[in-house]
Amino acid sequence: MTKPKVKRAALAYSGGLDTSIIVPWLREHYGCEVVCYCSDVGQGGEELSGLEAKARKIGATEVIVEDLRVPFVRDFCFPALRAGAVYEGRYLLGTSLARPLIASRQVWAAQRTGSDALAHGCTGKGNDQVRFELTYMALAPQLPVIAPWREWDIVSREDALEYAAAHGVPLAQKKGYLYSRDANLWHISHEGGELEDPANAPPEAMHKLTSSPDKWPNMSEKITVGFESGRPVSVNGKSLGPVELLETLNQIAGRHGVGRADVLESRLVGMKSRGVYETPGGTVLHEALDDLCRLVLPHDLLRTRLELAPRYADLVYNGLWFSPLRRAMQSFFDTALEVATGEVSVELFKGRCVAVGRTSPQTLYRPQLASFSMAGYRPQDAEGFIRLFGLPLATAAQRGQGTQKSEEITTPA
Repeated sequence: MTKPKVKRAALAYSGGLDTSIIVPWLREHYGCEVVCYCSDVGQGGEELSGLEAKARKIGATEVIVEDLRVPFVRDFCFPALRAGAVYEGRYLLGTSLARPLIASRQVWAAQRTGSDALAHGCTGKGNDQVRFELTYMALAPQLPVIAPWREWDIVSREDALEYAAAHGVPLAQKKGYLYSRDANLWHISHEGGELEDPANAPPEAMHKLTSSPDKWPNMSEKITVGFESGRPVSVNGKSLGPVELLETLNQIAGRHGVGRADVLESRLVGMKSRGVYETPGGTVLHEALDDLCRLVLPHDLLRTRLELAPRYADLVYNGLWFSPLRRAMQSFFDTALEVATGEVSVELFKGRCVAVGRTSPQTLYRPQLASFSMAGYRPQDAEGFIRLFGLPLATAAQRGQGTQKSEEITTPA
């Protein structure tokens, strides 16, 4: 495959091992200038500290750092929450949601700086390469993509560390500490190292957002989350913006160890992989909103949301955020949850969160109908309803001369 002629490449830069060594590698192998695009999606000050200075030190021509915390939570996490999106029943899509936002802003940075190529540090066997490149294809299909992990002879993290040392790239990561982590406001993921053996339990010291069991409070804690049309807006009666709300829930739920998930998942590229995820605030929000939906949505709408949620999650996991199908499905979820306004009380206790109370001005629950009292209800109406509902059964029975095979009828012992 012929290499494209590149004058300036816009690199999605995190300051971690892979993207740091890519800067000198691009200059060496493509002879191009490198624009490092960095985004703050809530990964924390430790990762962002000194990022621009470090990028320039290792050869970046230009560095762009953007604070994307609000759009990440408001425009990516919360829409997926309204969709009830959970991949394979366990993974709340933290990394999957951040990648299309980062890649879309990287495209913007490339256009702003006159870059004629896009580059990323995703490995050749992971999902993120797909997520980045499908976003590029949706927004800037004319720009060539450079994916060093599919070109260079580096095959392991040990190799990458050696390359960094040889090229004067400063790194916090050392041999013997080889977890691959991705953090943002929604979650933190842990992969690699001893986790590559699925028989190994996750080391307790590995966790960052959730406290260890020996520190979990011995008393449960109840919190109340408020929603407007499926959008989280308050905690314990206090109105909060998207970022502050999620930070608050992360802190409270994390203290109780809520939101851990040890997942053997099916990667899009065809293999099983293991990730350990911590999503404390997101876990509370999913529990609360799902419970609110049961209060305010009619059965057919609730059932359809539950049926479509896994398909939506697959689209997000597979990098198809900007696809017409994802956008169309989002319109359905947003419309369906226009009535999802109210408050849900959630109890947190030793790693668990359970909805225990809910109120809504849009409630479909009527005590006078649900109670054992017959006031305001005509039980006689049930006779005709049952007769019509059971008509297909009666018709089928008549077709068989009104008899059943003996083996189909259970008899007393």
